[in-house]
Amino acid sequence: MSAAETSRLVESYYRVFNTGDREAFLALLSEDVVHGINQGEEQRGRGLFRAFLARMDHCYREEIRDVAVMVNHDGSRAAAEFVVHGTYLNTDEGLPEARGQRYVLPAGAFFSIRDGKIASIRNYYNLPDWTRQVAG
Repeated sequence: MSAAETSRLVESYYRVFNTGDREAFLALLSEDVVHGINQGEEQRGRGLFRAFLARMDHCYREEIRDVAVMVNHDGSRAAAEFVVHGTYLNTDEGLPEARGQRYVLPAGAFFSIRDGKIASIRNYYNLPDWTRQVAG
């Protein structure tokens, strides 16, 4: 893929995420996608990503805004900086109690691209900042 095509793929990843169409979202990923969860484990496979999304959708309502995408020269890797605007709906295991708290959280992600699909994504954000926002 060209750098421009990769940029469009990553932009689509966030645009489709915001629509809530999880099947269209998952279609952007390779079957063996590697998902690096912030301050957590690494999961492999679209099935595990689907389960992760189901948990996230149960616990959080999020919209990704202000996305800036950066791509290397051959389109094989990309990074994105963005802001997550969310509502904490249901308590996620090991985290503070959910009471409908709103949060705004800067975040970033690193991607690798293979055969026109996202082959890996690793997300990063400041968990202590999020915790402060929802605990207050």
